[in-house]
Amino acid sequence: MKLSDFDFDLPKALIAQSPPENRTSSRLLIPQLNIIDTIFSNIGDFIKEGDLLVLNNTKVIPARLFGHKESGGKVEIMIERLLSDCQALAMIKASRAPKVGSHIILENQVQATILQKGEGFYTLEFATDSLLNLLDKVGHIPLPPYIERADNAQDLSRYQTVFAQKEGAVAAPTAGLHFDDALLTSLKNQGVNSAFVTLHVGAGTFQPVKTNEIEDHHMHSEYYELPQQTVDKITKAKANGGRIIAVGTTAVRSLESAARHGALKQRQEETDIFIYPGYQFQVVDAMITNFHLPKSSLLMLVSAFIGRERMMEIYQHAIKGKYRFFSYGDAMLLERNNDL
Repeated sequence: MKLSDFDFDLPKALIAQSPPENRTSSRLLIPQLNIIDTIFSNIGDFIKEGDLLVLNNTKVIPARLFGHKESGGKVEIMIERLLSDCQALAMIKASRAPKVGSHIILENQVQATILQKGEGFYTLEFATDSLLNLLDKVGHIPLPPYIERADNAQDLSRYQTVFAQKEGAVAAPTAGLHFDDALLTSLKNQGVNSAFVTLHVGAGTFQPVKTNEIEDHHMHSEYYELPQQTVDKITKAKANGGRIIAVGTTAVRSLESAARHGALKQRQEETDIFIYPGYQFQVVDAMITNFHLPKSSLLMLVSAFIGRERMMEIYQHAIKGKYRFFSYGDAMLLERNNDL
């Protein structure tokens, strides 16, 4: 398939620049025989007793840092991945690319040394015993590039799910942003179970697909964990006729990555799974997801799940109805098309 098959015109005004007042007040699209337009707080009307929600409990770290070179030139660092208590893989913005062995002075005068450079990423060593503590002190929430404003105090809590636990992501698993504690409790009381995976979302999730033939695209690698408890809950739900509902594409990628090895079992590993039309899903029956970028790998995953033509129909409905797009935008609940 061609990259152009996944392009569409999106009015810039529909790109959400801030979260809704309340998490569950975002809009929710349900593409049944006739498309249903509702709000996210009503999602329990479309999930039944015995279904299993699988949520990504990764926690976004304040991964954006500002500083300057020893020469004085301004530098912006975007952490991609923590490598140790003092080292990280990162992207760097500067007027001139810094050299290996040079130093960057952060806002609080802590020094970062460039150890290696390769394929768009730098390996940095920070003069600290705890990089996480350093990020908490001087780091900024790494808002996506299409949010055209500086991060603020509100983003500290709103660009984070209420169930975030394991630090390591530099982008939020945004489908999970629509849930609050009250809604999760309501669903539990309804008989809807929940389970967790961890996938540390990298900045590569925003990288565009650049190959004309989408089969030639190579996905960035991300670390994920599938705990045995989640495997057990999935097995039980399927045995009892419940649906496995992945909350977000990161949960989809985690579950389907584990299934590539055969029987579903506990995993802690890297994944570079690329899901596009023609892929046969092994685990996920339904998914909750936001509205994605044109030509993105996430849009291709949705197309694999429900069909490209149906996906395009839904997106045109959303644009006409002025749904909010991307990370702080609205959501949809999709059923897998088993005829694909």
